[in-house]
Amino acid sequence: MKKILVVEDDKEINRLIRDYLSENQYDTISAENGLDAVRIIREDNGISLVILDLMLPFQSGDTVLQKVREFSDVPIIIVSAKSMVQSKIDAIRMGADDYITKPFDLDELLVRIEAVLRRSENKNNNSDSQSTLTYKKLILDRNSASASINGNTLILTSKEYAILELMLQNPKKLFSKSNLFESVWHE
Repeated sequence: MKKILVVEDDKEINRLIRDYLSENQYDTISAENGLDAVRIIREDNGISLVILDLMLPFQSGDTVLQKVREFSDVPIIIVSAKSMVQSKIDAIRMGADDYITKPFDLDELLVRIEAVLRRSENKNNNSDSQSTLTYKKLILDRNSASASINGNTLILTSKEYAILELMLQNPKKLFSKSNLFESVWHE
């Protein structure tokens, strides 16, 4: 069963979405603020998709989206009251997979979830050869954004993970400090 994280601070909307998804054979978990959302996504590799509101307490949905994209490519559908075209463009450019405005129809949300999951599964099936990078006993799993040595999971920050991924993708390339800043920090 696919697991969907619902990130919505309005308790009633959160419950309605979760109940509807449960009725349609999805396992759901929820977060009511941006900080919890990032923590849950970072800790739980079984999440298949995230439904994300933009106006959240503690950390905005825009910030959540940016932070999650630093370490995960989990599909994200924005569900927001922000209906301006520029808000939609910005969210999709930051890495959202879809955007639906409130008020919305639950059936429409469901078919959008199905479509995004279908595209995600097709992408994963086509890129399985690149989903794992290895060097000797070091394994970097790009699907779960995790790394291990001899089966022991490494605890890495998002930047450490990005540096490791960059080096494993380019094993014969020598990186200067400025190369790393440019490639990982985009500076």
